[in-house]
Amino acid sequence: MAYRPTDQIIHKAAWLYYTHGLRQDEVAQRLNISRASVALYLRKAREAGIVNISTSTHLFSDDRLARQVEDAFGLETVWLTGDEGLSSNPAAEIPMLAANVFLEMVQNGDRVCVAWGRTVYQIADAMNHADREDVTVVEMCGNLGSPYSYRPDQCTMEIARRLNAKGLNFYAPLVLSSRALAEALRAEPVIREQLDGISACDLALFTVGTLDSDSHVIKCGALGLDELAQLKAMGATGVIAGQIITADGTLLDCDYNKRMISADFDAIRAIPKRLMVVQEDEKLEPLRAAISGRFFTHLVTTSTMAAGLLASHAAAKPTPA
Repeated sequence: MAYRPTDQIIHKAAWLYYTHGLRQDEVAQRLNISRASVALYLRKAREAGIVNISTSTHLFSDDRLARQVEDAFGLETVWLTGDEGLSSNPAAEIPMLAANVFLEMVQNGDRVCVAWGRTVYQIADAMNHADREDVTVVEMCGNLGSPYSYRPDQCTMEIARRLNAKGLNFYAPLVLSSRALAEALRAEPVIREQLDGISACDLALFTVGTLDSDSHVIKCGALGLDELAQLKAMGATGVIAGQIITADGTLLDCDYNKRMISADFDAIRAIPKRLMVVQEDEKLEPLRAAISGRFFTHLVTTSTMAAGLLASHAAAKPTPA
């Protein structure tokens, strides 16, 4: 059900005041209303019981464009930033919104699977502390030797810390030097057990990566530029949990993927709730590939990206005879 205009302004004021920590005069300036109105709306928000993480995220899902994306791609829920007038840079809202959405989705007793990347770490950094009970956060793929804070193990353990949960890291590299070594390591009981346990997770949090000179797999040294060019010529389109996918969302048949320690795609798809978070507009094609591969059930992104998805979806439909 759509919000009435009064409901929307109450939620916007509450979001800015309680989530972003703006002063009442700053909220008034941002929303172009009086400070007295802000005080009134905040009081109404408290009286109505809408000042909590759950209801604040509804502001971003109650949108016609979000409904269109859900219907077009068979997704459960889509949250979009961009039309709320809360920020001059809608992409900057993504980590905070995604953190709140993620906290809504995590239930006591859940086993949560987490990938890696700058976006995932920003989500962890924006996440409020929540004292969940009997939650385990597991790493979706092997680790990196890079110094970046958004390594798989860092993302996993920071999210576990925010949830007061148990963190379970992969004590294996993301990519090995040979197929034989990767196969042998995947067969080790402790690694095999963790890979087999991915499908038993209740919730996954991840993003899709690009394939260019600024990609994480390039910057961390997992993949060289020469090899990247060869893979793109073979149809490489995006990255899921360190693994390269084609435009139709399938695993690219290449040496690089065969040297990976990462979750099997069928195991990822077996997770009931899978939250994909995308900030950057340049990820349109990788996101389309992730949709084709049925990697996620829930999506947090910008209205610009949503419009791009719908436009490409309409263009791909066959023209009636």
